[in-house]
Amino acid sequence: MAFNRDDELKLPGDDEKKPAISMNRLALWLVVGGIGAYLLLSGVFGILAKS
Repeated sequence: MAFNRDDELKLPGDDEKKPAISMNRLALWLVVGGIGAYLLLSGVFGILAKS
């Protein structure tokens, strides 16, 4: 089994451009991030209001 220069392994940076982020994925991250931010902020305000 002989190897030549054409048999080189691809490096992670050698791949073609990744596809753009889809609008569905962006919307999902915004909704989940908004819910997470709401829960975090309401928890902080609850702690501050109780003390």
